[in-house]
Amino acid sequence: MALLTPVTAAAAAAAAQSVNSIYYNPVLPGWHSDPSCTQVDGTFFCVTSTFISFPGLPIYASKDLINWKLVSHTWNRESQLPGVSWNTTGQQQGMYAATLRYHDGEFYVICEYLGMPEGNLGVVFKSKDPFSDEAWSDPVIFHPEFIDPDIFWEDGKVYVATQSIILQELDLETGELSQPPISLWNGTGGVWPEGPHLYKKDGWFYLMIAEGGTELDHSITIARSRSLTGPYEAYENNPILTNRGTDEYFQTVGHGDIFQDADGNWWGMCLATRSGPEWEIYPMGRETVLFPVTWDEGQWPVLQPVRGKMSGWKLPLTNRDVPGDGPFNSDPDVYDFEEGTEIPHNLVYWRVPREGAFSVTSEGLQIVPSRNNLTGTPFSTTTPELTGQQGLSFVGRRQTNTLFTFSVDLTFDPRQPGQEAGVTVFLTQVNHIDLGVRGEAKTHLAFRFRAEGTGVVPEPKIVSVPKHWLDGPIRLQIETTNATHYNLAAAPAADPEASIIISTASAGLVSGGNGSFVGSLIGVYATCNGAGTGVECPQGGNAYFTSWRYSGEGQYISETEVI
Repeated sequence: MALLTPVTAAAAAAAAQSVNSIYYNPVLPGWHSDPSCTQVDGTFFCVTSTFISFPGLPIYASKDLINWKLVSHTWNRESQLPGVSWNTTGQQQGMYAATLRYHDGEFYVICEYLGMPEGNLGVVFKSKDPFSDEAWSDPVIFHPEFIDPDIFWEDGKVYVATQSIILQELDLETGELSQPPISLWNGTGGVWPEGPHLYKKDGWFYLMIAEGGTELDHSITIARSRSLTGPYEAYENNPILTNRGTDEYFQTVGHGDIFQDADGNWWGMCLATRSGPEWEIYPMGRETVLFPVTWDEGQWPVLQPVRGKMSGWKLPLTNRDVPGDGPFNSDPDVYDFEEGTEIPHNLVYWRVPREGAFSVTSEGLQIVPSRNNLTGTPFSTTTPELTGQQGLSFVGRRQTNTLFTFSVDLTFDPRQPGQEAGVTVFLTQVNHIDLGVRGEAKTHLAFRFRAEGTGVVPEPKIVSVPKHWLDGPIRLQIETTNATHYNLAAAPAADPEASIIISTASAGLVSGGNGSFVGSLIGVYATCNGAGTGVECPQGGNAYFTSWRYSGEGQYISETEVI
């Protein structure tokens, strides 16, 4: 086993204030892919991809580039896109890479929702207050051919650049796109030229894109032109950022955006995966990393290679005085679900949930079970009611630490065999690791461990709940034993020391597979495992969760270093 080098939080904080500006990636740990960022009046804002999870397109704000607070979700209500979520069949469709920009006093998020029968659904949301869910507008709809839209203003007109790489004028009132599209640049020969971002500097239009696909060949390349519509000249030293062909711990580096701080220094954010070149175990998926950029007048930008430990421009002073009701991404969860409180903003669902499925009551977070369990029949055309399209009874938060402990207290009184509630490491409906409490007979409860996923799937396991545990809530726990495995355990909430490990599972189960674009969520669920009719379970089986706790205990920044 490799020897780990500890780095204290105090040392990290002190280093961040030094002239050399030492900091550690990822700055947005956990599933945060395809970041796009901007800076307004000394506050940085970023948006990331969310695919079919809801609410979608989170807006994070920071004053120091290190502490990122979840301040709103751009797509936060069903009425913004009625029926869209429930008509999405795939596990990795939905809201792909967005672009966030600020123009004339308003924030704009442009994105595309994939998976609709009529093709890609382009959306443009606007807000004058990015710290409020309600302030985000209903979207202007447009219909692009390709994905990954960038929005750019020039000479009073609005343009959209997309994968391939093409440019069209966009009418922000009607959603009409100009035809035919103008081809700008097809990259340097890598597959999937996509994720374009346009910048105007020193009389040049710079076009930065992703190439190579969002796997081990991923990269960032750049070209420039004196005219927005081209022709574009490729930089002779492309790619300007990549970790392909290396043995670095951070892989899949690409799909980035660059921006300035209040002092005029340039920075960049992009996605990366902490997998090493083996690219086998990476349960948090694609995360957001920060890198300094040097961009001299009239020259090409120079992007510092992505590593776990970084140094560069002096960071803004540490400052957590950021508006908004959401938590900072790296803070622990301490949620007791007291009656009258909201469901915390960092908890998300797999598609828009059914009305009434989740509520905070006097008994805690109540989850009404769904007929489909966490797998269901996700690709079926014969049992659409069990596909999960009308909402899983699951809610979770991102796994944001390599090493962590998650626990929650469950009160559950199933009325029929097969009714179940529990905890899960959830990547997609076909990649998840579950520990449930399940009704087996009128008076009998059992723990059920089951998993679906990539590689060798462990056998299900049934363990009877000790009778003396039935007098109160049961504490269910997921804990990392190391960077590659989870322990799933249970105890009476009144006696946590009596904990028993029900099973251990590999994080490889929730790495890649049908979830290569997303990352693991840690959360809770309730199901009747197919009983009932339509989307309704038989009466009973509601689950109540309290004492939700998540605490990070270690973040790997290389294969041998943890902070």
